[in-house]
Amino acid sequence: MPITVDVNLGDRSYPVRVGPGGLDDLPAVIEAVGGVSSAAVISDSNVAKLYGRRVVEAIARAGVPASLLAFPAGEQNKTLATYGALLDGLFALSPAVGRDSLVVALGGGVAGDVAGFVAATALRGLRWLQCPTSLLADVDASVGGKTAVDHHAGKNLIGAFHQPHAVVIDIETLRTLPEPELRNGLAECVKHAVIRDADLLGFIDRHAERIRNCDVDVMTELVARNVAIKAAVVSADERETGERAHLNFGHTIGHGIETCVGYGRISHGQAVSLGMVAACHMAVARQLIEPGPAERIRAVLVRLGLPVTFPGLDAGAIWQVMQHDKKARGGRVRMVLPTAMGHVAVFDDIAPAEVEAAASHLAP
Repeated sequence: MPITVDVNLGDRSYPVRVGPGGLDDLPAVIEAVGGVSSAAVISDSNVAKLYGRRVVEAIARAGVPASLLAFPAGEQNKTLATYGALLDGLFALSPAVGRDSLVVALGGGVAGDVAGFVAATALRGLRWLQCPTSLLADVDASVGGKTAVDHHAGKNLIGAFHQPHAVVIDIETLRTLPEPELRNGLAECVKHAVIRDADLLGFIDRHAERIRNCDVDVMTELVARNVAIKAAVVSADERETGERAHLNFGHTIGHGIETCVGYGRISHGQAVSLGMVAACHMAVARQLIEPGPAERIRAVLVRLGLPVTFPGLDAGAIWQVMQHDKKARGGRVRMVLPTAMGHVAVFDDIAPAEVEAAASHLAP
């Protein structure tokens, strides 16, 4: 049975439906949005081949003409050039796009970020739906309204907050997900456990094999529990002025690693895994936590097939990227560090020597 989690943002609240068969239920979702004259399904080239026609036909069953716009897959294509090409395609559609049109993001986090940014800016804002097809997008990127493209100076530096009208997570799409991409999403699941729900880490550890085999029942519960954590944080702090910053656990160093190593050479989930290990090392060094919890987190990451070491990291280059991170304030680098299992805090006194020590800890 599907599970519905609500993201509570007043008159901009929206449901997140988690369960098998969600893509086939899109007609009901479209009807609930109401007043839709046409739809543009924006997807990356890989997912478009798998599910593009199915989603277009599902939307058509609601009496709404839909078109598919695909862009080349990969984080390296999450650029202003791709954004511009999608706008060109959007404005060339027939029937013409209007304020009552709907954008449907179909794919992983890259598709959601790019399609959401198109929706946020085309005609000064269009309604949109999220239909994530990767675990990473399911549990993280699809909830919260963050949309963006990358810049050579860093990841997600050009974007906007623009909440979707609904999120439809079809668990069965995870069966076509390559195992490396599944592991990427599992990094975010571990992150949520560390910041908010110690019992969730135990659930992941106990069901690791069923999770890696994409058991529908286990994955439905796993995704729903993670969405509930993300939804609660977003509802409390939509624009990341306080509590929502906790979701950046593992991301500040992780984004630095991702930028320095190069998009395409390391995945987001792998970078976040390394970032969490580094952050735990810093927390132990600061005596915020004992070594035991840090080792447990590391062991779960290893069991899930995520990296905890990486050769050749340049701590100085990572620090330079971190200084340009959009979460920095007044030139001070801010990081989220664990203070207990299920609890974290934000620290704005991060020193280059700490990052160097953490990076050295990631050496094989």
